[in-house]
Amino acid sequence: MKHNFRQRLLEGQRLIGTVVSLNSPEVIEILVKAGFDWLFIDAEHSPLDAGALQRLLQAAGSQFPCVIRIPDHAEISIKRALDMGAAGIIVPQVNSAEQAEKIVGYAKYAPRGSRGVGLARAHGYGFDLDEYIGRANDSTAVIVQAEHIRAVENIREIASVKGVDAVLVGPYDLTASMGIIGQVTDPEVTAAIDTVTAACTQLGVRLGIFGLSANAVENYARSGYTLLTVGIDAVLLGQAARNTVDQVKQH
Repeated sequence: MKHNFRQRLLEGQRLIGTVVSLNSPEVIEILVKAGFDWLFIDAEHSPLDAGALQRLLQAAGSQFPCVIRIPDHAEISIKRALDMGAAGIIVPQVNSAEQAEKIVGYAKYAPRGSRGVGLARAHGYGFDLDEYIGRANDSTAVIVQAEHIRAVENIREIASVKGVDAVLVGPYDLTASMGIIGQVTDPEVTAAIDTVTAACTQLGVRLGIFGLSANAVENYARSGYTLLTVGIDAVLLGQAARNTVDQVKQH
């Protein structure tokens, strides 16, 4: 794979992506042409299976970075996503340093971790095995999600784990864990996110955020968040369609 997503992430470049949930290579091709820097392919809250995920990566091409949000912390989920050729993984509900350490270990080849060696798309089906293994540890991004109040409480320890490249805040799940589901602007929620922001900034760990619109992530971008996930493919399609219908009705 010829992109430099992890390098750009660690350098603090602003990287704008959107969530992919639809099983459509054509949607991927459209989003790549639209100018996004990366795509967040969601295997947690979508029906995408392993075969569908790989077809989406193939549609994006080897030079465009796609990061897969895996559904859990399992070793096999991490191996499959990376063996498909994902630029990295996003791991949900990482609430402790111990969990983060295991995730990093599963994502890295020895001696830095225990990732198993297979022959798959990432390795050129065997033709590029040595070359891929030689660079994979340095080119594969590990992004953990802080989306539970326990993660906020343990954020300094989580962000201190070597190999955690970025922390991506999930504001909606965070509100659920706090008993105020959906209230992303509640002062308690914004204070919790501020705690994550301060800890990661002090430790030099990159920050990401999800928002349904550009306005939702604007203030976070100004606060140093560089990994920006804006919108969801299905929502973007629905909004554009509804706006078109409304405009026709008005005229």
